[in-house]
Amino acid sequence: MRLFRSIATFLLPVLAVIAFQQDASAAGRGYYLTQATMAAYYVVVTLGLALLMGHAGQVSLGHGAFFALGGYTSAILTTRPLDLPPAAERTLSALGCVLRAEDAAGVPQLVVAPPAAFAAALLLTLAVALLVGYPTLRLRGYYLAMATLGFGLIVYRVLLGTPFTGAADGIHGVPGWSFGGAFTLCGRRDHRVANYYFAWGAALLTLLLLRNLIRSRFGRALAAIHDHETAAGAMGVNTAACKLQAFVVSALLAAAAGVFATHFNGGIGPSEAGALKSVRYVALVAAGGMGNLPGVLAASAGLTFLSLRDAFGTYDDAVFGAILIAVVTWAPQGPLEPLGRALRGLAAWRPARREAARRGAA
Repeated sequence: MRLFRSIATFLLPVLAVIAFQQDASAAGRGYYLTQATMAAYYVVVTLGLALLMGHAGQVSLGHGAFFALGGYTSAILTTRPLDLPPAAERTLSALGCVLRAEDAAGVPQLVVAPPAAFAAALLLTLAVALLVGYPTLRLRGYYLAMATLGFGLIVYRVLLGTPFTGAADGIHGVPGWSFGGAFTLCGRRDHRVANYYFAWGAALLTLLLLRNLIRSRFGRALAAIHDHETAAGAMGVNTAACKLQAFVVSALLAAAAGVFATHFNGGIGPSEAGALKSVRYVALVAAGGMGNLPGVLAASAGLTFLSLRDAFGTYDDAVFGAILIAVVTWAPQGPLEPLGRALRGLAAWRPARREAARRGAA
């Protein structure tokens, strides 16, 4: 039974992803894939946050800032021209760290290659996450939430008021990320389907990695911290280190999603680091059931896609709030939990009914 549930956890999302793409293409609505691709990158952020909130019991209100930190780092490095000596340029080009690309005006310039920019974004996010998380995660209560909220506000204001980062306009003209010539991470129409599957492949891979992580020794330590931190510490669990590691993992996932989304959109703006964006991530995790990773994936994908499609118009926030209240009130473990109980009850009811009918006939 456990094996069946594990297979279904990944098989059903895979089938849903394929079915959505086939249906959208057959109906002539391929443009739906653009919003679905962005929804997948936001799903990666919420899955990482679900690890921190649902399993480590810590609340972060700064994951929008980590998303923007990754995206802005990659955008700056891949659009700002470099001035290097010829020898250094040849060496770095051979290593795949820099390349010649055209700017918006068609002028060739030397810039950092997207893979190197991606690595730099993750390293910067790692350093910032350690800097923010190390002093606060040793404390208890909601110190992390307050610290990350302050961090997010700082990042937002810096991005909004700094000309180097494009100020309120953000950074545009970010080049696509070519993967060996067969696939390019970009928003062009001819690459729409490939980008859709790449994004959802990243989201499902994140789900797989986090599911394996929470079933490991580290995951059991997080569960102990979530249930009773004092008792976990008394049993020898390094609570501060475990919480910091969970925070770093979730921050790195947010930064990676920010890099991918930036190359897909061809730019990024300061609104991605806004406080309301981070609050929305927290709300999506709550709507999916905190530690219920499949529920978080389903709720985040559905609600984010509808928001990006502007399905509710000016009432988007009101509808989102109503759905959140309903889920938290009647299905605190996520919408998939009562659905699973109903399906299990139906599966047990049918054999019992047949057995009763057989006995009645006898």
